[in-house]
Amino acid sequence: MAEADLPFTFVYWADLRYPQPLAGDRNREPYRPDHGLGPFPSPAGEPDRAEPTLTDRIYRGLSHLQEAAGLTPVDDLILEYRLDDLWGYHEDAAFRAAARARLRDVLAAAAADTVLIAAHSMGGLIAYDVLRAAEAEGTPMPRCALVTLGAPLGLAELKLKLADAHGDLRVPAALTAWTNLMDRQDIATVGDDLAALYAPNAAGVRVRDVPVINAYRRPDGAENRHKSYGYLRTPEFSRVVAAFLEAAD
Repeated sequence: MAEADLPFTFVYWADLRYPQPLAGDRNREPYRPDHGLGPFPSPAGEPDRAEPTLTDRIYRGLSHLQEAAGLTPVDDLILEYRLDDLWGYHEDAAFRAAARARLRDVLAAAAADTVLIAAHSMGGLIAYDVLRAAEAEGTPMPRCALVTLGAPLGLAELKLKLADAHGDLRVPAALTAWTNLMDRQDIATVGDDLAALYAPNAAGVRVRDVPVINAYRRPDGAENRHKSYGYLRTPEFSRVVAAFLEAAD
């Protein structure tokens, strides 16, 4: 498919929370092309990197205790100090409503189309909220394939909030596919895989969890396994997009 023939809409929320964008040397994590260093890594060639880490296993036990108690002190620390935008999303109702409205309006305008939603981090939470709310309200949505990248939808606190808002945790009705890409070293994706948490929808669509290796590095060489650029460069993401476009032809 020629680039000019590919409809694309970028649904952005960061300016709702940060009116002034980072510029120049204030941006510690700029986008920089990776010039010909060979294929990006994949757990397909390193199966040990696809397995749950010790952190995953520890968090799974803590998650079950937090949910049983209805208290989430571990998640409070993760959200406030490592994923503070998620903290803001749940603490600021006006911000939350505005972020949802941007995606809802774009999807409503494409209701007659077939759409691939690529949602990084909190984008996955916003997409889930919008699709489940539209389902409850009877708002027409396009047929959607969803790919989440570094989505925090396995965190105990978010599961409790989502269940309170939408009822049972399950794949939204509008989805024809849901691929969840996660780096096992990404703190946002700790815990149980999403397929174990989100039941299939009425059409039988299930979450497909796919471990990836997020190879993004800051200019100083430090890793950031949660960075959007690294997720978007993974060969697994390229395959999801290619399969969607092939099916759309």
